[in-house]
Amino acid sequence: MMPVPKKCLLTVLFFAAVLTISLPAATVDTLAIPATRMNLTAKAIIVLPASYGETPLPVVYLLHGWSGNYRNWFDKADLQSAADRYNLIIVCPDGGYAGWYLDSSIDTTSRYESYIVYDVVDFIDQRYKTIPDEKGRVLCGLSMGGHGALSLLAKHPDRFTAAGSMSGVLDLDHSNNSYGLLDLLGPYETHGKDWTNTSCLILVENLKDLGKGIILDCGIEDRFIPDNRRVHQRLMELAIPHDYYERPGGHSWDYWVNALDYHLIYFNKFLNRE
Repeated sequence: MMPVPKKCLLTVLFFAAVLTISLPAATVDTLAIPATRMNLTAKAIIVLPASYGETPLPVVYLLHGWSGNYRNWFDKADLQSAADRYNLIIVCPDGGYAGWYLDSSIDTTSRYESYIVYDVVDFIDQRYKTIPDEKGRVLCGLSMGGHGALSLLAKHPDRFTAAGSMSGVLDLDHSNNSYGLLDLLGPYETHGKDWTNTSCLILVENLKDLGKGIILDCGIEDRFIPDNRRVHQRLMELAIPHDYYERPGGHSWDYWVNALDYHLIYFNKFLNRE
């Protein structure tokens, strides 16, 4: 084999470097989105794929867990690559330290359900080139955010087409007044009906015959695996199509980051692309 001249090799390396540097990359915005029902503004991270332009794109609303914030997903997962790979917009809103993505009847200053469903969605649709209807929006979240994703789909099926829950806290009756739920729903002993009716185990009944996408995913070492099995069984009883996964792992970022691709691939079956 003849040796490659040094000058030719340097030329090839130069153009390879130029091509690498000039490749388009995903764009990341950090914006404050007003919460009209809570008299505050909360930050969100918006990840736009490199392809973002005039063509409207679907949006994934990625919800954090209890004690988390809007930065968690972005700091732990490569959302820029995910946005490019699946050609969609990823929005990471703030659901509060223990907001549970619900409108509290006890603490009237906590309205994270309305904030996500209306304030955040409308803000994103007005500011970016989205597909501004239910077929262009999905919800996905971990732990508290898994509850949020599935419960918001069940409560507002006119706003979203699918939901994904990772390690979701899906049966609130078994939460024992913990994780800030007591402040939002009241003591279980006196407000048990509110706890039950806020639980995904009951809310999924709203999704029967609607053709919505549902994916549940939980590690077999996760303390919330019983919740997920109960909801999976309830969906089976209601004959509601869904994907259900149990894989090795616990309640951890290693598990959730690995699970994200499963959910984004699944959502492609339900998202409208204009």
